[in-house]
Amino acid sequence: MPGRPLRLLTGMRFDVLDVPAEAGTGALRHLAPGSPVALKGDRMELLVAVGSAEEMPGLLDWLEWSAVTLDLRVLGAGDAMEAPLPPAGAHTPEPPGAAAPGAGPVQGAAVWLRPPGPGGEVEASLPAMPAVGRAGSAPDLVRLVDTVAAECHRVRLRRLRAGLPTACRRVQPLAFS
Repeated sequence: MPGRPLRLLTGMRFDVLDVPAEAGTGALRHLAPGSPVALKGDRMELLVAVGSAEEMPGLLDWLEWSAVTLDLRVLGAGDAMEAPLPPAGAHTPEPPGAAAPGAGPVQGAAVWLRPPGPGGEVEASLPAMPAVGRAGSAPDLVRLVDTVAAECHRVRLRRLRAGLPTACRRVQPLAFS
């Protein structure tokens, strides 16, 4: 259907950690250079290993973040994310009827901050749960989630101090540790 963005199914080759862009920026240092990251409006989408969505509640509980309201969402099996546009300067063939070159991205469309590498084989670079004997150098999902949770909490505190609305779904007393 023309005008509708392409959707990428999650839970098959990757899951997605969806966080405020302000919080996601602080987490980028915990990702491998080849780990794909997208930006959609004021949200950052960090691609993580398949199964991470299922691990998230237990992981947040283990890291002692489950009692704190965080603006953190995770997309896994049965979910989908908007397919980001290619990065600026990337050449992709234009389908018939597409906008003229140079027309720029569609307002509010997702874009790649760090696109997947050629060939689409990104699984080895995605943050995953540590496993005994795991081969490869994938970033540690535990460190990433702890950093993202702390950054989400900082963003929430800054917004509360500034009197700005937060994305919280329920009223929660502030937690300090």
